[in-house]
Amino acid sequence: MDWLKHLFADTSAELTPWTIFWNAIGWLGNAVFFSRFFVQWYVTEKTKQVVVPVLFWWLSLAGSFLLLAYALFYDKHKVIIFAYAFTWIPYIRNLIIHRRHKEAHLSCPDCGKLCPPDSNFCSFCGSSLTGTTAKQPA
Repeated sequence: MDWLKHLFADTSAELTPWTIFWNAIGWLGNAVFFSRFFVQWYVTEKTKQVVVPVLFWWLSLAGSFLLLAYALFYDKHKVIIFAYAFTWIPYIRNLIIHRRHKEAHLSCPDCGKLCPPDSNFCSFCGSSLTGTTAKQPA
């Protein structure tokens, strides 16, 4: 049981349900935050170009909020609190930009495929997209 105490608490701290809970939140936050690198790596390898998928930003947001909660309510270390207090701003901004970009795609009137914003022709069937409006958000 010593390994559990070393994992979930300081060696000087008492192993209580509260200590276990908040340390589990801290470890979960670290795991979620770290997992985003595997997502980004996988997508980049799959597409053979550098890509930051939307899941990267969701994992960043979730992981940083878990780590901020751990720092605020359990650890109370000012350096950790400050490190995660403002990270959500660019994560949410990137999610907003991604959503706006996705909604701006054009729907081809002939084949129904989505084409990049400001396209003149469908990249799938070659039909003209002049006068085509952006797809409606779901």
